[in-house]
Amino acid sequence: MSDIPADLHYTEEHEYVKPTDQDGVYLVGITDYAQGELGDVVFVELPDTGSSFARMDVFGTIEAVKAVSDLYAPVAGEVVEVNASLDDDPSLVNTDPYGAGWMIRIKVSDPSEVEGLLDADAYRAFIED
Repeated sequence: MSDIPADLHYTEEHEYVKPTDQDGVYLVGITDYAQGELGDVVFVELPDTGSSFARMDVFGTIEAVKAVSDLYAPVAGEVVEVNASLDDDPSLVNTDPYGAGWMIRIKVSDPSEVEGLLDADAYRAFIED
């Protein structure tokens, strides 16, 4: 069974949005379910700090033994930090997707977009369908 923390928001593309201690800034990564479906992650391509994305724009790619997949911005905003640890150890996405395996920190343009994402119960229902 996939780990689906109750305090996060999710997309149907299997990204999550996690609040940080900075107002309007969120961590974005892929869910435990997604990393399990992908298998062993071998490479993550992420944008440069300062890049801006509209909601659902492709912000990078993730490469696993089984497949290469696009990463979609769950909300519009500007990338304020990229997880450089994934350059040396992309497997952090597998071992700790909601912690050390986060991908980008994004300053959200419209905070109401976060509330429009799936909550944990809705995401659980989506993946179990």
